[in-house]
Amino acid sequence: MLLKGGVFVLPRFSPSFSISSRIRLSKMSTAAAPIIPKFISVEGVDINSRSIPDGFRFSLVSYNILAQVYVKSSLFPHSPSPCLKWKARSQAILTVLRNLGADFLCLQEVDEYDSFYKGNMDSNGYSSIYVQRSGQKHDGCGIFYKHNSAELVLEEKIEYNDLVDLNDDGSYINDRHCDTPASANSDAEPKKGSSPQNTTEERGDPNDPRVRLKRDCVGIMAAFRLKDPSHHLVIVANTHLYWDPEWADVKLAQAKYLLSRLAQFKTAVSDKFECTPSVLVAGDFNSTPGDKVYQYLVSGNSSVPQLECLDGLPIPLCSVYDFTRGEPPFTNCTPDFTNTLDYIFFSPSGHIKPVSFLELPEPDSSDVAGGLPNHHHPSDHLPIGAEFKVTGA
Repeated sequence: MLLKGGVFVLPRFSPSFSISSRIRLSKMSTAAAPIIPKFISVEGVDINSRSIPDGFRFSLVSYNILAQVYVKSSLFPHSPSPCLKWKARSQAILTVLRNLGADFLCLQEVDEYDSFYKGNMDSNGYSSIYVQRSGQKHDGCGIFYKHNSAELVLEEKIEYNDLVDLNDDGSYINDRHCDTPASANSDAEPKKGSSPQNTTEERGDPNDPRVRLKRDCVGIMAAFRLKDPSHHLVIVANTHLYWDPEWADVKLAQAKYLLSRLAQFKTAVSDKFECTPSVLVAGDFNSTPGDKVYQYLVSGNSSVPQLECLDGLPIPLCSVYDFTRGEPPFTNCTPDFTNTLDYIFFSPSGHIKPVSFLELPEPDSSDVAGGLPNHHHPSDHLPIGAEFKVTGA
């Protein structure tokens, strides 16, 4: 999650507008109801208008809900003060999650899990699993799943700090920094929760790979058996990668570790349950379309050019939005930084296929005018989502 940076031109979208400029110059809306986006079929039809279902379907939404610990008026001076208060934000987030009605919810920056989200989501029909960030961080990643849609059969947590010991041979990063930033934005302000005075101290010596890799980032992955006639197994992974565009080698190392763990987990699930599970990977990857992290994550897809610096192919993945409609112009929206950072990836197979995606606002939409959070959107990120059709067991 970034708070400042330039405007990027994204694939498949016209470069004739400045997204951040429009967000900055527009007048903020003052309506008080959170917007609930709809799922739009790949054919362009609202899924609620389907008359005859053609096979079992399930939906997944990924959403960085903005940890309350990072919500300060100094960081969000553009946001109406009432929108930053926990009581209002928590209820707005709960309203969005409840009305989206997804079978799986992959949430990032969850910092009131035990005191709020776990119980409230359970009363709305969701069980959940959660991993808190390492160190002194208070937020984490959670997967919430509907009781009547899926059964949890196996789970594992991912601690990216494990890379500190795994990198002794330099297999993830070495003492030569990656000289290519994660995006064109190289002058980003510190991440929410940091300050210019303590950022250098928190990071430590940037020339030490062990220091660079200890970023307290986490992920969680689980295998679920769908409660439909096929009983198909689906692996869902949820993660939040490191934020700084100048530390692109750290994010790339985290992405490599994520797919390595995911491949091992898929093998374990396949062996234990004698099946071929589908794979879904969601989260805030703090990476823009086309950068090295994004390219790596889809490099197992033969239609994507390979990165010369990468050895071996990770598990094949495709971005749902790129596959169905093209990456959106933005999923994170503030006056100083507006771009796409959030993704849902899936493993192309004969078992599932995306049939709809969650709609997103256009850059000139009134509900994002002035930047987020606002009365319409309780986080500085937007929820993204997809509906999948089960085509085989």
